[in-house]
Amino acid sequence: MATRAIISRIYRGEVSADIVGRPKLWYSISGVLLLLSIAGLLVQGLNFGVEFKGGSVFTFQAPSASIEQVRGAVADGGAHQTIVQESGDKWRVTTESMSSSEVTEVKETVTEQLGVQSEKISTQVVGASWGGEIQSKAWQALAVFMVLIIAYLSIAFEWRMAAAAVVALVHDLVITAGVYAWSGFEVTPATLLGFLTILGYSLYDAVVVFDMIKEVTKPLGPTSKTTYSEAANKALASTLVRSLNTSLVAILPVAAILFIGTTLFGAGTLKDLSLALFVGMIVGTYSSLCVATPLLVQLKEREPKYREIRANMARREASAKRQAKTAAKVKATAGAPGGGPDDDSGDPDGPGDDAPAANPAEDVKRSVTVRKVVQTGPRQQPRRGTRQQRRGR
Repeated sequence: MATRAIISRIYRGEVSADIVGRPKLWYSISGVLLLLSIAGLLVQGLNFGVEFKGGSVFTFQAPSASIEQVRGAVADGGAHQTIVQESGDKWRVTTESMSSSEVTEVKETVTEQLGVQSEKISTQVVGASWGGEIQSKAWQALAVFMVLIIAYLSIAFEWRMAAAAVVALVHDLVITAGVYAWSGFEVTPATLLGFLTILGYSLYDAVVVFDMIKEVTKPLGPTSKTTYSEAANKALASTLVRSLNTSLVAILPVAAILFIGTTLFGAGTLKDLSLALFVGMIVGTYSSLCVATPLLVQLKEREPKYREIRANMARREASAKRQAKTAAKVKATAGAPGGGPDDDSGDPDGPGDDAPAANPAEDVKRSVTVRKVVQTGPRQQPRRGTRQQRRGR
């Protein structure tokens, strides 16, 4: 209940979450996610569709057939590598790239064994060279996108913000790709569109946060009483609720497409697109707040200007602590029953334990008064002799 109450207060903006001050926590979470994603890419690998690796696709309806019957019918037609997927009452069979005569033979076999009309079997043949060209174009598009992002952020903000944003984008790409590897979803052109979309969405969140940080930290100077980290955390807290609301509103319809559209309506293309969007939006929101911003703060804190601010604040705090300690010590000494700190209880002529505490101001006043009395006292007249002595003179 306490955690829920704190989260609720943060969401309403009543409490400022210290996100910038906990970089080790966020980096640890990101590190675990990245390790799992890289392991998935190395162990499972990405399941590229025929658009990238080439092949033949047969799509038809056979409600009463089983997956073994469908695979056997396609294999009897001459196909050697078959991947069978069921989507509602439709079957999608992917094989190696085949010639026109081989495709015709597979269709005839499926018609004979499964009772499907030949004209209702849709086919798609993609050559391996064309698939390789599509894959090359996809990597080129991603590289151009990254270059444009770096150029824009470097011009609009500075290179440190550009570096932090690019790190967050790579973070989002690797984790989303790892989810595809572990889930076994096909990587299609629709998936690439989803990847580019989540990159833009993640960049949008980062730009909003960076713009607020730039505005809040602009007045900072050597005499400032706020460090760059504190100012950046304040700026992040002011945009936190807006980022969460925007992400939630965007994720809900994507989740509906992913979990409802693909299960009830069997929309395969929407599945490929919606999974990338769903995972990318969640990871992108997290990275823009908990990865890009702390990384930016660490880069900025190394600048001489902000190092000077932190050093000045440390000196002022140390001076204030010394003054408070001295004041507390004087107060404790003045209230002690044995007198001041110079009281020597071993001196028999000095004041005892019951003597009142010495007051320097009263001692000075008393000495001045005595000096005045001595100076203004009765004047000493010279002694006059007796009358006989004066006559003898």
